[in-house]
Amino acid sequence: LYSVNITAEEAEMIEMSLSDVILKIDNELATITLNRPDNLNALSKELLEGIYEALNHIEFGEHNIRCLIITGEGRAFSSGANLSDSMEVGANKNGFPVDVGHQLELSYHPIMRRLRNLHCPIISAVNGPCAGAAVGIALSCDLIMAARSSYFLLAFRNIGLVPDCGVTWIVPRLIGSARARELALLGEKLHSEKAQEWGLINRVFDDETLMEETEKVARKLAEGPSGQRFIRQVMWDSLDNNFETQLDLERQKQFQAGQTGDFFEGVNAFLEKRQAKFTGK
Repeated sequence: LYSVNITAEEAEMIEMSLSDVILKIDNELATITLNRPDNLNALSKELLEGIYEALNHIEFGEHNIRCLIITGEGRAFSSGANLSDSMEVGANKNGFPVDVGHQLELSYHPIMRRLRNLHCPIISAVNGPCAGAAVGIALSCDLIMAARSSYFLLAFRNIGLVPDCGVTWIVPRLIGSARARELALLGEKLHSEKAQEWGLINRVFDDETLMEETEKVARKLAEGPSGQRFIRQVMWDSLDNNFETQLDLERQKQFQAGQTGDFFEGVNAFLEKRQAKFTGK
């Protein structure tokens, strides 16, 4: 596991460069920035390794991270898979077909599973074009904020591939099967305001205020109760559970939330008519 020997007591603000990724930790708020603006933050092997490394530090480091923002450096969130990588072209140097599906399992799926099961809420700040596999990363977050100039593109069909990184699971659930099929089969851009209208994303901001507005929401989440982790779990699981299973899950997570210090603080604050001061524990 990746770790850095700097504790929260030693510094309130930490910024570190990983493999094509910048990880910033500001008290309880972490930000992962995809940092290859020269190629629109294309998802190379190195960049994917950097995301995974950053998630290791967020999940297993000594900081009490209570919210994560994922965004891109420069004028794009990400253009999707880096097609110059040998794993993404049609054949390797010996002329044999590359198993692109196997490469998904090696490089992309571990990140998608980590995002799905992370202990804290995640916000994606889509600051520009978001294409291909990057759409799956952006939409796997709990809240999706987008710049007005940004767009989403299921570009897979344009190179003869199938949507991946969970896109075929989450997009139909957000906007319905008909619209999902349209985006996947036609490979056309969906601009941010239309994406919000369809229910694919949460909020749209002017380009110059995107990060400021996203951080306002992230700070609210970072100051929230530890029960937020259970909220994200029950909401994501509800997409597949039947009613009875979901009732059982609510009961289980409610028990866990009721054992936290933040629950007792919330009740006491309510009874004392004051603002609760949650610690995330």
